[in-house]
Amino acid sequence: MKHHLNTLFVTTQGSYLSKEGEAVRVMVGKETKLRVPIHTLGGIVCFGQVTCSPFLLGLCGERGVAVSLLSENGRFLARVHGFTQGNVLLRRAQYRRADDPEGATAVARAMVSAKLANSRTVLLRALRDHPGKGDPAAVQTAAAVLDRSIGDAQRSPGLDHLRGVEGDAARVYFGVFDHLLTAQKEDFAFHDRSRRPPLDNLNALLSFLYVMLAHDARSACEAAGLDPAVGFLHRDRAGRPGLALDLMEEFRAFIADRLALSLINRQQVKASGFTRTASGGIRMDDDTRKTVLVAYQKRKLEELRHPFLGEGTTVGLLPHLQARLLARFLRGDLDGYPAFIWR
Repeated sequence: MKHHLNTLFVTTQGSYLSKEGEAVRVMVGKETKLRVPIHTLGGIVCFGQVTCSPFLLGLCGERGVAVSLLSENGRFLARVHGFTQGNVLLRRAQYRRADDPEGATAVARAMVSAKLANSRTVLLRALRDHPGKGDPAAVQTAAAVLDRSIGDAQRSPGLDHLRGVEGDAARVYFGVFDHLLTAQKEDFAFHDRSRRPPLDNLNALLSFLYVMLAHDARSACEAAGLDPAVGFLHRDRAGRPGLALDLMEEFRAFIADRLALSLINRQQVKASGFTRTASGGIRMDDDTRKTVLVAYQKRKLEELRHPFLGEGTTVGLLPHLQARLLARFLRGDLDGYPAFIWR
């Protein structure tokens, strides 16, 4: 259980939330684990097998505290709220900023800068953790290029220029990705990023991790009351969760890319778990997919200190915290959006 940004995140399976006077009581079995005054809460997010009493839901409805229900793995299921539709103001603010070129660019600029900074940190950490492996000079050069790209992104005058900076930086980053492999280099050789379909084993692994990360980002947007379809960097397209794709940019390198490298370097996934289809794409078998899913869920349980909030949290809650920071910015409670940068 975590209490961040006036939101109670309940991740302990079997928890029961009930009304106790003007407070929310969290019980696990017969033991009371937490009491939180209702007036200090703006939302409750329940993961998995967490139940709430009808009286608590009624109190939350009266006080404008939204209760979001997610699966244990973070997939959004439902959101319960009372008559007060405070989210309409938040979503109208989101739509206005998305329709304003300068406003949209300001948010996208922060997200892309964070993405590039986190990608650069992945390269530098690889140099530190595996000295002498791969081509250190090439990786160091790529990290220097990403450093300059961060400055270019922060000075981008518009979205088209920003997308160009991001695309160029991504090519540099993935251009040295193969040098980050310390095991199974032949089986997971990587030349460039390929999608729909992925054309090699490592691309297939990355694509699968990105899909799960996108689901988590979409759930975070829904739980925060944001419209996941209306983004700033990713513009509107039918059926595309633009804001969720925006949000996940901050976490691609930190969560997905690092996990992919770890799974390969520790030989937790093998080439035998990947097969080439008739269309030329690569597909993972069920056992490999299960291994990746388990590793992804374990990664989400890892603890760290949030760089902006200065509080301890878990990797799995990061998209939710960032979505709520974005909501606060859109409401005018923050002067700028503090994107997640891995320290």
